[in-house]
Amino acid sequence: MSSPVLAAGTVCWRRVDDQLMVLLVHRTKQKDVSFPKGKLDPGESMPQAAARETLEETGIAVSLGVNLGTITYRLPDGGERKTVQYWAAEITDEAARASTFRPNREIAALEWVPAREVPERLSYRADRDLFDVFVKLEKRDAIDTFSVILLRHAKAESRSSLYPEDRLRPLSDTGEDQAETLVATLQAFGPSRLHSSSAERCMRTIAPLSHRLRKTVRVNEGLSQDAWDAGETEDLRRTIGKLVRKGKNSVVCTHRPVLPDAAREIALATGSLPGDYLREAAALPPAGFSVFHLSKQRPGSGIISVETYPLKELRG
Repeated sequence: MSSPVLAAGTVCWRRVDDQLMVLLVHRTKQKDVSFPKGKLDPGESMPQAAARETLEETGIAVSLGVNLGTITYRLPDGGERKTVQYWAAEITDEAARASTFRPNREIAALEWVPAREVPERLSYRADRDLFDVFVKLEKRDAIDTFSVILLRHAKAESRSSLYPEDRLRPLSDTGEDQAETLVATLQAFGPSRLHSSSAERCMRTIAPLSHRLRKTVRVNEGLSQDAWDAGETEDLRRTIGKLVRKGKNSVVCTHRPVLPDAAREIALATGSLPGDYLREAAALPPAGFSVFHLSKQRPGSGIISVETYPLKELRG
């Protein structure tokens, strides 16, 4: 059996006078109504494609929120299967006003529709099933979210006499490439705060993202492996607690031994149940990361979902 065609998209939403509105696209050629989506370009990750396709089809730049899952169906010719992964994406008034959309050969029109009317407007059952997931999350105050991303540093040079202090080890050439590869996928989640261990390998991992976003990296000794080795975890707890309290999309770049404690602190700060999912989210290869989605309205109600991306999965 052939591999499915991979695509990604978003369910874009906004509140207007306390009414939940959802964005639908009217496609020109197919003459149907659906959500913004499209195929992955070579080398793209799913999150990267979701953000890019939404921008191309609607003229609206988005930051991805909670993952809504995937739908799989056969293409109209009865041949290939298509798998589409979706994220919720809140659209601010400013982003909506900045839209550069014009009717074109692919998308004939955009339509903001009250959420209650969306199912009857969609052309396909698979889209309606996906929207049911969105509605259930909305009823739990779980679509208005922010994310905390735990990132393991990229591949570093091996320990040697060249680096008398472990914190001075730089990234290897492979690690430098990994750090650049990470940028587009991390950017899709709209991080506004960047935190890093004081170790050179962590600061170099997050530097390309900092440059792309034009945001300063907050360097914290408490996120370092040296602090962890010394049993000093108070700064780690304080940092994670502050990120949860502020409710802003954030990236925290740290080390393999620190990651389980960082994941546990996210769980503790949000009143989440313990479980194997925390261990799995922290078991990251170099340059891998996990995205923890949390409710803005009720951060103490627990982790909504976790997405984990080993670097090999970023390349599509």
